[in-house]
Amino acid sequence: MPVARIKIISRSSKDVGAIARMIVEIAKSVNVKFKGPIPLPTRKLKVATRKTPAADGSHTFDHWEMRIHKWMVEIDGSEQALRQVMRIPVPDSVQIEMSLS
Repeated sequence: MPVARIKIISRSSKDVGAIARMIVEIAKSVNVKFKGPIPLPTRKLKVATRKTPAADGSHTFDHWEMRIHKWMVEIDGSEQALRQVMRIPVPDSVQIEMSLS
């Protein structure tokens, strides 16, 4: 039976967790095997910007950081389970990548 590997990506860890819990609940209700949710390493994007645009004054910087959270869930690729996963309401801030193998 094929396995569906679902990656959930977002800046908000709460949104990622909520979608992952929905997928696990679907897998339990349809009675298919699943693994996860498995948290993948969080990617941190850091940017340092100069506070003053001119060269006057002290050298002070603002530091900004954006975190990108990834979680992965693997479920058996039954047609019924995948149809229900496709119907999950996904917020705009969340991206889902699904691959079958």
